[in-house]
Amino acid sequence: MRNPHSPGRRLVVLSLFGLLAATFAIGLSPGGAAMAFELASQAFQPNQTIPKKYTCDGPDLSVPLAWRDPPAGTKSFALVADDPDAPAGTWVHWVIYDLPADARELPEGVPPKDVLQNGAAQGVNDFRKVGYGGPCPPRGPAHRYFFKLYALDGKTGLKPGASKKALLEAMKGHILGEAQLIGRYQR
Repeated sequence: MRNPHSPGRRLVVLSLFGLLAATFAIGLSPGGAAMAFELASQAFQPNQTIPKKYTCDGPDLSVPLAWRDPPAGTKSFALVADDPDAPAGTWVHWVIYDLPADARELPEGVPPKDVLQNGAAQGVNDFRKVGYGGPCPPRGPAHRYFFKLYALDGKTGLKPGASKKALLEAMKGHILGEAQLIGRYQR
């Protein structure tokens, strides 16, 4: 029978304890890793095809999104949707920020306005337009579209029309959690 106090067993127990302690600390510590929460769409399942009506091959409506279980202390949300498979590098499709803390969805067809009725601001996408610009890849293999929702500890302070780069800079040190949904589209 093995000795429960052997050095090898003690190392395993200490390693597991350290892992649990680190996981617990990350979830609670300010400045630690952002906590995950859930983001989904009624339009498509994760890693599945985005329907044409949300692309340049259809009416190009914004994708409906819903989320739940944001981290405690969330004061606003920001969303970036982009395509890392674009030929010229990551292509930004949507930038929206300062969504109210009590928001839990973005409906289908968000209008391309600088400021929405709920006070959220929209940035400029790589089509050089405010609001959503749907998938429009060149012919070939499917592209992946990442919808990344950030829970923030305050508002960004950005004026409407900000770029993804400006938003990411404004969010540094203020992200409490992140949720992600990936869709695909091919022409």
